[in-house]
Amino acid sequence: MVKRTPRVVVIGGGNGSSVVLSALKKHRTDITAIVTTFDSGGSSGLLHDEFGYPPMGDLRQCLVALSEDCEETRPLRLASEFRFSKESSLNGHSLGNLLLAALTSLHDDLEDAIEQMSRLLRIKGRVLPVSTDASDLCAELEDGSVLRGESTIDLRHAHLPAIKRVFLDPGAKANPRAIAAINEADAIVMGPGDLYTSIIPNLLVDGIAEAVRSATATTVYVCNLMTKEGETGGFSASDFVGEIYRYLDGHRVDWALVNSRLVPVRTRRLYEDERAAPVKADLDMVGRYARAHMSIPLSQSGDKMRHDPDLLAEAILSAIDMGVQASAPRHRSPVQESDPVESGVAD
Repeated sequence: MVKRTPRVVVIGGGNGSSVVLSALKKHRTDITAIVTTFDSGGSSGLLHDEFGYPPMGDLRQCLVALSEDCEETRPLRLASEFRFSKESSLNGHSLGNLLLAALTSLHDDLEDAIEQMSRLLRIKGRVLPVSTDASDLCAELEDGSVLRGESTIDLRHAHLPAIKRVFLDPGAKANPRAIAAINEADAIVMGPGDLYTSIIPNLLVDGIAEAVRSATATTVYVCNLMTKEGETGGFSASDFVGEIYRYLDGHRVDWALVNSRLVPVRTRRLYEDERAAPVKADLDMVGRYARAHMSIPLSQSGDKMRHDPDLLAEAILSAIDMGVQASAPRHRSPVQESDPVESGVAD
């Protein structure tokens, strides 16, 4: 009997989802990317403010990530990621964003534009906006003040009070095709990526969190490698997974994937100027918010902390294969680095 190709839904946006999508497309998977549409900065923000277009940036990144790696698509892939100078009359626009905006105007429909771009890039899978409603991402801080706009939250200063909650104003309804994809999925992958501006905004859309909670799919959360100043400073792995648990209204994910590769001292020091630090793998606490977890090497070696696409795909597919059958968390020993490692950098 031929095993059916697993239907995998990836929820998120930006660089994190791009890594997952580019990794999974190399394997036998039926991929649907559900992408946040509440970006308010850069080229996406300019197009939204001037023409009223939905944010294009995260959609563009996911389309390119799923595109076929061949000579025929190479010029469009490169052009889609090309960004004009901010000092030019094109004001830092991404060419891919402009192309999506033009196709949206021609077809008077964002999803038609995405389908046209998908055919041009020969993507493996589908890219769906989580919502086509116009809404602002907002963050209430611990002192009661409110930040409005994804870029305002993303670039907030660390000296401001911590984020208490994020919400959409006005509320947004889910794309029916996104709900259908979640309902039909064999696996749902969330993360990595900016927690409050790329991952959780999808769960704020009416119907998405409920669909994830009621889905029969195996749910997987990929934890970030590093904290981020002003957003997740001081977070451990359980803090990340705990926030997903909170915005799923107390629903535990089936698997949490946590990096165990030790971080060389030189790499840690490179991130000190950004006030970023490796995410501590407090696995006992992770168990409160996930039915099972894998603590395995997921990062690339080198000065930049990035998820290794091959290791990430292997871990995600392993979690899908095991489903929720595991009665105990999986552990693997951290990979030792040749460079010295400071105490407490990784568990």
